[in-house]
Amino acid sequence: MSSFLRPAITSLTWVFVVLFGLTEIARAAVPRPDAPAAILLVTADQHSAEQRIAQLVARIDALQATHPGVPMAMLINGDAFEHGNPVARRSAGEIDFALMAALATRLPTVLNIGNHEAEFADLPATVTRLRDAGVTVISNLRASADGELFAPTTTTLRLGGRTLVIAGLATDDLPTYPSAIRSTLTAPAPVAWARQNLPAFFADADQPVLLSHAGIAADRAILPLVPDGTLFAGAHNHLRFVHPHGRTLYFHSGYWNEYLTVARLDRDEEGAFHWSVEIQPILDTDPADPALADLIARTRAAHLTPEDRTVVGRTHEALDTATAAQLAIHAVRHATRADAVFIGNTTFGAGLPAGEITREAFDAWVRFDGDLCVTEVDGARLARLLAGANQNPSTPFEARHGEFLYATGPTTIDTTKTYRIVTNDWGARNTARYFGEPTLTWTTLPDLRLKAAARQAIGSP
Repeated sequence: MSSFLRPAITSLTWVFVVLFGLTEIARAAVPRPDAPAAILLVTADQHSAEQRIAQLVARIDALQATHPGVPMAMLINGDAFEHGNPVARRSAGEIDFALMAALATRLPTVLNIGNHEAEFADLPATVTRLRDAGVTVISNLRASADGELFAPTTTTLRLGGRTLVIAGLATDDLPTYPSAIRSTLTAPAPVAWARQNLPAFFADADQPVLLSHAGIAADRAILPLVPDGTLFAGAHNHLRFVHPHGRTLYFHSGYWNEYLTVARLDRDEEGAFHWSVEIQPILDTDPADPALADLIARTRAAHLTPEDRTVVGRTHEALDTATAAQLAIHAVRHATRADAVFIGNTTFGAGLPAGEITREAFDAWVRFDGDLCVTEVDGARLARLLAGANQNPSTPFEARHGEFLYATGPTTIDTTKTYRIVTNDWGARNTARYFGEPTLTWTTLPDLRLKAAARQAIGSP
């Protein structure tokens, strides 16, 4: 080959390689014929559960890789933060905000304000920090002093040629917000607010999306008010289920970063758009994003104290949240010699790992301490209470009432007998909410609190 032709052929070869590469990239970005028009990824009630944050991001990367060209967005339905997590508290949410930034660099990310968002700063400062991380914040929550919104109530996304209007709804249960900010808040009554505002908000939406952190009790009344075909995400009650209502899908995505909801927007045979929902588990052992995993390890090393790392007990196997909660209430029943024990489900957070249980893991399992309280009920009422307790993903929607009671009691109940039942002080203070009417009068048990009783279930170090 002549020397003057060699450079020209080499140049043509590189042109071919580049063009071939660009063609492959373009081909990879074209959605498959059966691909959805768009995908929304939804989570809620994360509560600074850093043990699965890196795995969550890796799962999102995998979903994007397996759905080339499909537009996606991330929706976080409140309570991303947890003051009870010592690493999050001492680092002012360093890992949580790193997660927000990591999400926002990958796909549009929207957060609806929950009652735990002001765990590390007041709400204006938190909203600013979220926006600085690239997150769009929405809520109908208002400042009580002047009535101004902390964030816009809606945002609009254009995905897959469709206009999605996303509205954010907060809980009006002010005692669940940090005590330092309760007096600064105005939270509208959710059902009245929805009736007044949602028709106008969703008037121009191809696909209405409602993020509600108000809980099932309010959401049940709101369901008939949303346009048919709405994607309706609930939260606040720490639940996981999917409930169809006409063409609308109402769902709760779980909690503590244990699950990720994948909502697909597809066409049916007539060309009409519809949603489908899959709730995927996120495991500690799943692949993890390396950058976040490294940050988590360094942040934990910097902020965990020797006391946090102290071993306070052991388990023979890892327990999920529901099983770990049952372990605690059985321990309370044994310690108090009660006929039955009832503890609200949101008192419990994470499950328990296998082997050594550190103080940090223990406090993530039993989130709140408190007095134990006792009263008596007749057998018929005890039977009703036990029938409504221990709800799970298969519980019929008609039987759901939001937060529920984890409970243990006798297998056989005599309706003519009186039974001694125990709860924690939160349940006693909210007796009508948890135990119905007529309200019960509780007596505090001396010298025994919830965490001390629960600790008996995991033995000694």
